[in-house]
Amino acid sequence: MELTLSIPALLFPAISLTMLAYNARYLAIAALIRQLHQKYTETESKSIGLQVKKLRKRLTLIKNMQATAIFSFLLAVVTMALIYFEYDTLANLVFGISLFALMVSLVLSLVEVQLSTRALSIQLQDMSS
Repeated sequence: MELTLSIPALLFPAISLTMLAYNARYLAIAALIRQLHQKYTETESKSIGLQVKKLRKRLTLIKNMQATAIFSFLLAVVTMALIYFEYDTLANLVFGISLFALMVSLVLSLVEVQLSTRALSIQLQDMSS
């Protein structure tokens, strides 16, 4: 298959929208951590401390999601430059790595969503007991 400039360019809107979603998740968790921190300083509740610990893990996942998405975006740009300068074999390799980085980012996103869902189900269980 011949790689053209338009193929890596197709990743730009996908990665941009993915980054926007990741950023929204980051901001929501950051706001929640700020609220929990304030409650923790008032009450020194152990359960709040545990919640913050779990949220820290989710923040790390989101940071890694963002990093791999940015890396994928960067490699897509490098691919376009390599196509422009007619380094076709290298362009194919770099584009493959770019796709792999995007897949890693999406897998990390799936893991983070699973953690988020698990945390919510625990809170719902507490309310129903």
